[in-house]
Amino acid sequence: MQTAVEELYSALRASFSGDLLRPGQNGFAEARAIWNAMVERTPGLISRCRNVADVQAAVRAANAGGVLTAIRCGGHSLAGFGSCEGGLVIDLSGMREVVVDAERRRARFSGGCLLGSVDLATQKVGLAFPSGVVSHTGAGGLVLGGGTGWLNRLHGLSCDNVEGFSMVTADGSLLHANATENSDLFWALRGGGGNFGVVTEFAVRLHPLNSVLFGKGMAFGDDAFRAVQDWREFMPEAPDHLRWGVSLQTAPEPKDTASRARGVPAGSVSALWVGDIDEGQRYVDRALAKCTASTIAKKVLSFLELQTMADNDFAHGRRYYSKSAYFKSLDDDSIESLISALATNPSPTNEMELAYLGGAAARVPADATAFGDRSAPFILNLLGNWTDPADDAANVAWIREVFAKVRPATTPGVYVNFMSGDEQDRVPEAYRTRWERLVTVKAKYDPQNCFRLNQNIRAQTAAAKPD
Repeated sequence: MQTAVEELYSALRASFSGDLLRPGQNGFAEARAIWNAMVERTPGLISRCRNVADVQAAVRAANAGGVLTAIRCGGHSLAGFGSCEGGLVIDLSGMREVVVDAERRRARFSGGCLLGSVDLATQKVGLAFPSGVVSHTGAGGLVLGGGTGWLNRLHGLSCDNVEGFSMVTADGSLLHANATENSDLFWALRGGGGNFGVVTEFAVRLHPLNSVLFGKGMAFGDDAFRAVQDWREFMPEAPDHLRWGVSLQTAPEPKDTASRARGVPAGSVSALWVGDIDEGQRYVDRALAKCTASTIAKKVLSFLELQTMADNDFAHGRRYYSKSAYFKSLDDDSIESLISALATNPSPTNEMELAYLGGAAARVPADATAFGDRSAPFILNLLGNWTDPADDAANVAWIREVFAKVRPATTPGVYVNFMSGDEQDRVPEAYRTRWERLVTVKAKYDPQNCFRLNQNIRAQTAAAKPD
């Protein structure tokens, strides 16, 4: 592999306009770092692309030399797919242009944009793109996997708001995919992940939005159980403007709450209202009804403040591991299993995120995009989050044990952006009835599986390449 990488470097350096970084060079150590510190890899070469021509050159040279290739936008993949050992990283971070057409409520953004890059540009004209909840997430990876976040109940998933893609294929060609041009690829890119090529530009719809009403609070002990029950019963009939979620965790060190709360099961309740603020007050109050009064806070936020609110909680350099599932319905036994598992939680920053899809995202026809199941509205994400490598085994084991307890009550399916790197066997489960159609698209656009560092869809006719 090392010889191939050296030949790749030699082939690129004469015409590549971006930066080519090799181990030992200034800037390499910083450039190789990715969000999830659980995944430690040292690529043989990082090609930091400045434009589409750089991407094409890197793809052609890597495939000609048989070099393992990872694609990085924000490096936020839970599985660490934005890097590789000994191979090439095609780094898009030098491509962060955003062009907004305020009159048409449209934007085009480059493949290296972070969510924050898009938000800063669109909010200048009072518009928003429905995306995730952490601003340093790469927009490309989020969108290609589907894209859930604060606005998906009102405006659909991120991928539902894409009108076109520009993509570099395995042979270095640049294709455009939309409803009329390469429509099979357009379908697959909306939820099928990075399986088909390197997306260098996204054309998207925007929505008017400046400020929101946000409320949060904590429910402890038995009230945490009741808070989840309350949420479960209310959300199926909730208006699209309301996004209400509950995160189960071990209670943090108390501030103005009674010291007896420390270490007990807790439900962190968050409620977002997007729309008329006065109307939203009663819905946010309703969502916080089971919370301890002294923990409740409500505030009108700018959209930019909302989008950056969770950045520090999910910082770069921490250690992350997850298991995720869908529920058609969430019974009391499953809630009890989740809450009781907190008694053995090895990290106070581990959490069990419970979200309700529904709304506009659920009204998109099941076969309209490659995104997985929209019919099972309850989404569970068991997210391990800690700092010390010595705690890896305990935290991974705990997440797996909790998942095994509740899995019999779940329905088949998983959101690919919530999958860790040891779940390749679940990829067909993620796509279910869309699987065969995705395999066909993969065989057409990447038959040799050159783009395989992802939740991988292999073309059945391709000879499997070694990882």
